[in-house]
Amino acid sequence: MALSEGNEAISISEKFWNASIDELKKGYVYEERDHSGFYVCLVCGEEFENGLIYKDGSTYYEAEKYAGQHINHIHGTMFNWLLGLDKKLTGLTELQKGLLNAFRQSQSDGEAAKELGIGSTSTVRNHRFTLREKAKQAKLFLAVMELVEEKPAVSSPFVSIPRSALMLDERFAITEEENAEILKAYFRQGPEGPLAEFPKKQKRKVAILRQLIKRFETGREYTEKEVNLILNAAYPDYVTLRRYLIDYELLEREEDGSYYWVKL
Repeated sequence: MALSEGNEAISISEKFWNASIDELKKGYVYEERDHSGFYVCLVCGEEFENGLIYKDGSTYYEAEKYAGQHINHIHGTMFNWLLGLDKKLTGLTELQKGLLNAFRQSQSDGEAAKELGIGSTSTVRNHRFTLREKAKQAKLFLAVMELVEEKPAVSSPFVSIPRSALMLDERFAITEEENAEILKAYFRQGPEGPLAEFPKKQKRKVAILRQLIKRFETGREYTEKEVNLILNAAYPDYVTLRRYLIDYELLEREEDGSYYWVKL
């Protein structure tokens, strides 16, 4: 079963995207709230309270160490998890992912070429050079963006993008100001009220679907009848809403349609 994505999951998504490079490598961030500290998994959001001792088999761990154990055992190391993300998130082709995995295992150019079925070691060497150049460019770009963001923003910041969404394009380029205007126009009785109409423009659909998905509880499975009842309260054509929630990868279901849940 996939985890759902209500308000809690959206905040986890923001933690993920706002994490530093070091935090992404570790797979967790440290937060202080209510006079306590927590190590929060960037993948699933599970928390480990500082000061508590956690047991794994016959071994006991402090919270931070156990957070690392959790990442490795549940998510298969951050390297593997990050490498497994969609190309639209990482910008990496399948060949580049294979090469990076080979380099991670300290394989020589010849070994990598043989394992990946690449014609020659010189081809692997060229790819290695290209990836290193890409890393340099990424560092410079991050530095430039940080300098840009030191200045007050002229426009409203963008709304958070659900991690489950793989179709990342201009439809998701919605500022908080735009999002508020769209919701006000289409949910005239408030965000929890009925939908006046379902728009044709894709960006408006995204804003509405992001709002509708919040009507589903975190960590719960729904029958198709229950999904229909929730969506029917928002709009008579609940079938269209359900289809778009699935198409935009916000809602997921079993192959036989027996259960639905909000995708993380």
